[in-house]
Amino acid sequence: MTYRDGTSELLGASREIDVLWITAGLGCDGDTIAITAATQPTLEELVMGAIPGIPRVNFHNPFLSYENGDEFVDLFHRAAEGATRPFILVVEGSIPNENNKSEGYWAAFGTNKETGQPITTCEWIDRLAPKAWAVVAAGTCSTYGGIHAMEGNPTGCMGLPDYLGWNWKSSSGIPIVCVPGCPVLPDNFMETLLYLLYQSAGRSPMIPLDDALRPTWLFNQTVHEGCDRGGYYEQAEFAEEYGSRTCIVKLGCWGPVVQCSVGERGWINGMGGGSNVGGICIGCTMPGFPDKFMPFMDQPPGSLLSSHAVMTYGKAIHALRKFTQASLNKEPSWRRRNTKTSAPN
Repeated sequence: MTYRDGTSELLGASREIDVLWITAGLGCDGDTIAITAATQPTLEELVMGAIPGIPRVNFHNPFLSYENGDEFVDLFHRAAEGATRPFILVVEGSIPNENNKSEGYWAAFGTNKETGQPITTCEWIDRLAPKAWAVVAAGTCSTYGGIHAMEGNPTGCMGLPDYLGWNWKSSSGIPIVCVPGCPVLPDNFMETLLYLLYQSAGRSPMIPLDDALRPTWLFNQTVHEGCDRGGYYEQAEFAEEYGSRTCIVKLGCWGPVVQCSVGERGWINGMGGGSNVGGICIGCTMPGFPDKFMPFMDQPPGSLLSSHAVMTYGKAIHALRKFTQASLNKEPSWRRRNTKTSAPN
């Protein structure tokens, strides 16, 4: 059954769904490693069918799979031939431009049995994406190009939306789903995958995405808005060196403008993550990363102006709060025992 908004009820026809994960883009496998730390939900809960109301997941990732060699690659061949339905295609790593050179290739996965030549990552995407129920870009390299797509790189690489087209949609009408991060935040990716699984079962509407194709509920706030150090900013308490517990904007943190949930969500089990543990945000979830955020560790221009503005009233606010705090740290006088009155018999 297919709904007007493009969602499909797969559960009636199939109680299982394959997740085919390509790590053959230009990347470091960091996103694969990151999801093993997810807790909401865990990868194990999905593959073991522990969550009710969604199809059981057959997870095929070259780093985590039991299969290897031709046995593993055959899973992708069958999907490309239309023998595996339904499936979700996940791409990790930026997509190189295989047309910007006269010979050779930039990235490949498996070997063509007829020619003996490597099958490029681009070929796999061309063959698999049109047949996929949904396509997910995992990590900033796959979503927007990331580190490998810096100006002057020889590969001419790009993110999946630039390769397939920003208006591209899957066979079921779902746009490319981008979950950026360098690496991707574990629970952000697994929560997105869980949403798609509920959608595949007809239990959720079309996944809501912003203009950068990111899930809106995960990227509608800035790092600053969820940061443990945010309160220090408005009081103009800025760190001058690493190790301070105060706001680290002056050390180069881009948190006030970067859309990411790590400040609020933490990294694992709500703990850790970027600015929460004293590391500056360098904007890795943003389409302009890294070029527009360099040089790292220099205070962003906008932050420089805003922090100077905060200084004019932040110190006054802090002083007033300290005065109020001092009065609140004393009990009301009527609660104290009157030492002049004799104790009761």
